Amino acid sequence: MHDTKERLSLLWIFVLLNYLYADVLALFAVAGTGTSFEPLPQWALMGSAILMEIPIAMIVASRLLSFRANRLANIIAATFLTLINGFLTFIAPLLGWGQPPAFAEYLFFATIETVCTLVIIWQAWNWSPRADAIASHA
Repeated sequence: MHDTKERLSLLWIFVLLNYLYADVLALFAVAGTGTSFEPLPQWALMGSAILMEIPIAMIVASRLLSFRANRLANIIAATFLTLINGFLTFIAPLLGWGQPPAFAEYLFFATIETVCTLVIIWQAWNWSPRADAIASHA
């Protein structure tokens, strides 16, 4: 896989699946306790929808955008999601805004998600259209 657009798109699919499955496991954990819980407020649901739409959109954007827009969009989106993920996983629970401690499996997924978004940032930052052209001719 020499095409950076293809690689970035694949990485966004990978990170999205990790986000989604971590949330599925968290729901199983909460539902399995047998205790009642309050539904999330509308603002939290909308915020979650927006956060999940970013990697969904980046799967397509990574394939369709021009080099400059693609590179910038990948760096911005991955940086934003890395910061949000780090905040929600580590900072918010320490401040008492979450349910400390986070589930071990959630921390496992958060680590994978963070590494993947950092790889996306690295790939986009070091992306050269000339290197892609040389690799595709080889």
